[in-house]
Order: sequence, then structure tokens, then C-alpha cells
Amino acid sequence: MIDNSYKYDLEDRTAVFAEKVIELCKKIQKHVVVTPLIDQLVRSGTSIGANYCEANGASSRKDFKNKIHICKKEAKETMYWLRILAKADDLHKEECRNLWKEAHELAKIFSSIAAKISKV
Repeated sequence: MIDNSYKYDLEDRTAVFAEKVIELCKKIQKHVVVTPLIDQLVRSGTSIGANYCEANGASSRKDFKNKIHICKKEAKETMYWLRILAKADDLHKEECRNLWKEAHELAKIFSSIAAKISKV
């Protein structure tokens, strides 16, 4: 699987990311356009870390690999919702962009983990 010395750093990083997503979403004024975007963003943005925690408690290599792929997919989905939300809410565009960059980094990290698992 992965080196445990990195496990908790990435668990913390994904938790901090989820917290920042929640903080952003709480600031945005709700209306008919942004409310569904916020709902989707909260789901995908908080799911990354939750699935990573599940991966670290996986019962098998196959289960671990599956959860890591879900982490990658959720990170990419989060990037999508942040992009759309940035367009829908000019006031928080820069914060959306910064979170998009972190989601992109997380997606690359999980892609790398998935690639390493596939090679072993």
C-alpha cells in the first residue's frame, strides 16, 4: 500500500481542504443559481478526505485501490464545481481559484498513488 509516514499528512491535508470548501460555501450568498452548485461542491469536496480515510482502513489491496480511484474522481469533480461556482459568484472567484489549485494537486497526488498501485 502506501508509506504510513505520509498517510496522516494527506489525511490532514484533505481535511483542511474540506474545511476550506465549507468555509467558502458558508460565505456565498445563496440564490437559485449557486445553491445547487454549493450543494454539489460540499459533497465532492468533503468526500475526497472521507474516501482517503476509508482507503487507509481498507480490508484488501483491491479495496484500497478502489477508494484511491474514488478520491481522484472526487477531486476532479470538485475542480469542476469550483470552476462553475467561480463563474457564478464573482465576489469569491479568487478563493474558488485557489481551492481549484489545491483540488488539482490532490487529483495529481491520487493519480500518482493509483499509478503506483497498478504497477505493483
